[in-house]
Amino acid sequence: MLFLDEAIITAVSGSGGKGCVSFRRERFIPKGGPDGGNGGTGGSVIARATQKLYDLSDYNAKKYFKAHNGGSGGGQNCSGGNAEHLVLKVPLGTIIEDCDSHEILADLVFEGQEVTLIQGGMGGKGNRHFTTSTNRAPRMAQPGIPGQEKRLKLTLKHLADIGLIGLPNAGKSTLLSRLTMARPKIDNYPFTTIVPHLGVMTFSDESTLVIADIPGLIEGASSGRGLGHRFLRHIERTNMLLHLLDISSDSQCDILEDYRMLRHEMAEYSPELMDKPHMVLFSKMDLYDPNQRDVAALRSTLEAEGVASLAISAKTGEGMDEFKKIIFEKCRTLSRFGHESRSSSSGSQEAQTERRET
Repeated sequence: MLFLDEAIITAVSGSGGKGCVSFRRERFIPKGGPDGGNGGTGGSVIARATQKLYDLSDYNAKKYFKAHNGGSGGGQNCSGGNAEHLVLKVPLGTIIEDCDSHEILADLVFEGQEVTLIQGGMGGKGNRHFTTSTNRAPRMAQPGIPGQEKRLKLTLKHLADIGLIGLPNAGKSTLLSRLTMARPKIDNYPFTTIVPHLGVMTFSDESTLVIADIPGLIEGASSGRGLGHRFLRHIERTNMLLHLLDISSDSQCDILEDYRMLRHEMAEYSPELMDKPHMVLFSKMDLYDPNQRDVAALRSTLEAEGVASLAISAKTGEGMDEFKKIIFEKCRTLSRFGHESRSSSSGSQEAQTERRET
């Protein structure tokens, strides 16, 4: 499955139509005077956010987009038609930047939100507009204003409330499938998840949270190892992060060092991520062997560092009820509930995710 979260395109607005040079020519009306009409306005380039798209793959093959030109003016004071606007549909969470000036032109986060990226050219005036007391038969008209061309960078940052972070095969996709209706690929090998997935978690009071599953990070991701850390952009808008640590991993491995390594890689990507509230989940408790490591001691160490933690098993359900209660309370504190536009749009993104995966 192609997943595209960055694209560079060229967009051109339509030129305005040219004005007309014309004179009224009717029987019994000599010297009827100028009657050249105005040209029509060229089409503008507009970006519109829609729930129906999950990524930017629509901009993978086609890179050049041009709006239509306005119609030319005609005689008998007929104005040229205005061209239709060119609408670029993008998924929610898309940021559009001018490649040359690096100006952020749009940050589209709501369903139906529109921003005019490039204005269409105005039409030229016909010769009837240039009539004066001393020039009653002007033989001039304006050309339309040409359209503008811009190179645009489209960057998708998914809208999610909670981001799942962890090493490859830490159980993030299993947890997502347990909490939501999302069905990411799950298997017993590293890098099963190679693109971000979204799911909507629904509580008993019908409030919802959007959860993003980010492909696994490894040490050196900031320098390009593994899948790198380019997908971390999809948790930049989240309000809370969940770090998953596999309790069943090699007993020689200090999984708290894995946690600190993940934090380091995130800091290399964006220091702002370190300020987000976070929690550690010790996953795969159904495979836990007390002889390998002491989960109580691990939790105590994290508690001493001021980091909340919980031991869970998404497969058997161990600790899941407590986990949901904690998430409910934490996110209520962060005022994440009741955002209807986010909830509805994210629900559609989840459905789009499932359709693309199947």
